Amino acid sequence: MTGLRWGILATGGIAHAFASDLRTAGLDLVAVGSRSQASADAFAEKFGIARAHGSYESLVADPDVDIVYVATPHPMHHADARLALENGKHVLVEKAFTVNRAEADDLQRLAAERGLMAMEAMWTRYLPHMVRIREILAAGALGEIRAVMADHTQLLPSDPAHRLNALELGGGALLDLGIYPLSFVWDVLGAPVSVQASARLIETGADAEIATVMTHAGGAVSTTLSSSRAAGPNTATIIGTEARIEIDRVWYCPTGFRLVGPDGEVRESYESHVEGRGMQYQAFAAEGAVLHGDPAGGSLALPISESVAIMGLLDEIRTQIGVRYPSEVSSDD
Repeated sequence: MTGLRWGILATGGIAHAFASDLRTAGLDLVAVGSRSQASADAFAEKFGIARAHGSYESLVADPDVDIVYVATPHPMHHADARLALENGKHVLVEKAFTVNRAEADDLQRLAAERGLMAMEAMWTRYLPHMVRIREILAAGALGEIRAVMADHTQLLPSDPAHRLNALELGGGALLDLGIYPLSFVWDVLGAPVSVQASARLIETGADAEIATVMTHAGGAVSTTLSSSRAAGPNTATIIGTEARIEIDRVWYCPTGFRLVGPDGEVRESYESHVEGRGMQYQAFAAEGAVLHGDPAGGSLALPISESVAIMGLLDEIRTQIGVRYPSEVSSDD
């Protein structure tokens, strides 16, 4: 096998973006599944997909699909990824991976039992500028890293019924936006040893603004800010004793950065040249892990073990700010 045959589960906006980038990259997109045949047909026609399935069950049963991209809202990730894994498919699951660590643990166990790959679609980690930044960090060019700062802020719909604001749909800035800077900080500094979180909750009980201050091994500190009600600079900075990296807006999309010395001298300037949105790079990584016999994803920029641990961090943050999803309340109380 020279590549994997992709199926896309759900036909919303993020599924369109992913399908477009798969086509741009020349990857093998063979099937799509929706809860309605009409939606699947329209999606298939738009992207030239051979098979359109009118249910998720039909998609994951398709013998010509090797890997399924799960593009449903957060609360459905666990059930939909589980459905695909139970039918022998590898999965690339939209971020946030699940809504809590318990669900993430379950997917990790099931994937391991079946010898399949379950991977979080944190596409930012696979973008060329992030790959280069990790090379610079590994070379020690920044000296000792002392601080990381990142924000992800957008002016998004305020309708209480919108999925971004509805708790039953995993609404709030944390899972939709905050996952980006928190995953980035973890990538650079590793797991935090302490976290303090503060948030502003809206009328639905979801978080509209969420800020964190964390400490890490060796005493390094990090700060993150996310908001769904205001658009900020969307930049990120890594500060070391010998130099710093300044990532341009929008830092979590294909963009540029500068490696800057303490005196302000620019030692390296990087600009991205990426076709499309850049979601194809995570697909390349997923295919590489599977085809090289690494379903646990140890070779990935974000292995499933780290995705699971990050979900635990999000659980702790939600505990501090007082956010619980209805599915958690009904299952625990």
